[in-house]
Amino acid sequence: MAQVVGPVKGPVTGFCVKCRAKKDLKNPEEVILKNGRRAIRGTCPTCGTTVYVFMGSKKAK
Repeated sequence: MAQVVGPVKGPVTGFCVKCRAKKDLKNPEEVILKNGRRAIRGTCPTCGTTVYVFMGSKKAK
């Protein structure tokens, strides 16, 4: 299970595998996965599938 860090400001674009297209995510939030990697989790506005956008593992200063 991913640990929620908080909501993300501004639009985030991710690739929806179900729609096979890049979409602006609905309700994006930053999460930390169980392997320590950071990601942004949101939903596709068209089909409602959960979409992840992976980020660097360490927070930028």
